[in-house]
Amino acid sequence: MYKAFFKRFIDIVLSFSGIVLLSWLLIFISIAIIIDDPGPVLFKQKRVGKSKKFFMIWKFRSMKMSTPHDVPTHMLKNPDQYITKVGRFLRRTSLA
Repeated sequence: MYKAFFKRFIDIVLSFSGIVLLSWLLIFISIAIIIDDPGPVLFKQKRVGKSKKFFMIWKFRSMKMSTPHDVPTHMLKNPDQYITKVGRFLRRTSLA
């Protein structure tokens, strides 16, 4: 019964509480991204999950809109030219 109901309930309550408590930080980051490089604040990325199933994750955008699409950062010739100032901070603090 614990795994079936209570754990899921506790996960949802704690997640919702965390979002509410940190909403000021999320809003601040969103505004900083828009000021630094206009465009969408979030982007979708495909990831491999449990049982090798794909799922979409939403992340704060840390790169400029002019970055080539579908090219991993480590495969760009000079990736530092595409990372925004806010994006550099987000990556350094693991907020992105």
